[in-house]
Amino acid sequence: LSTTGPSMAKTIAAELAGRGIAWVDAPVSGGIAGASSGSLAVMVSCKKSVFDEIDPVLANFGKRFYCGENAGTAQVAKLGNNMIAAAVILLSAEALAMGVKSGLDPRIMCDIINASSGRNSATQDKFPRAVLPGTFDFGFATALSYKDVRMCVDEAENLGVPMVAGSLVRQMLAATNARFGPDSDFTSMVRIVEEWAGIEIRA
Repeated sequence: LSTTGPSMAKTIAAELAGRGIAWVDAPVSGGIAGASSGSLAVMVSCKKSVFDEIDPVLANFGKRFYCGENAGTAQVAKLGNNMIAAAVILLSAEALAMGVKSGLDPRIMCDIINASSGRNSATQDKFPRAVLPGTFDFGFATALSYKDVRMCVDEAENLGVPMVAGSLVRQMLAATNARFGPDSDFTSMVRIVEEWAGIEIRA
């Protein structure tokens, strides 16, 4: 259920298959709230017959997404999701910093974005809960986000897929890790943008 990356998933699957043991790669997304409510997204790669057998168990975790029989595909889906989740924090921070410096109330700007084409998980959830109040306690450590984005960028490079924006997000998470520590919340990326812009995004 953890995020190990595609390479590790493939290695483990090959070792287990060589011993005649069925393997299942099933990373989850949705955080503590999703785990508590049984509403996680469960990305699953394994033999279809194995998936059919364990699906009733996985249903206790949340919504299942079968990613096929190739080891590592569920990990790729999870890494892509986590990279986007981090990227929209950075993009939203830059847009809101511009708004604040222009005199806009950041809460109003979030409302505008959320009613428009720019709405995303950061402006809908992370900023109202952890950034605007200045608590930076959404519940996901910078070190973990950095690890996921680093693995995502590495996997993309291995596949020959350009990840220009992802590389920038990785750099910003590295800067956040260095500035505020590995245990800081990944929304602390916003604090880097705030320092550079000379403002605070608060409401």
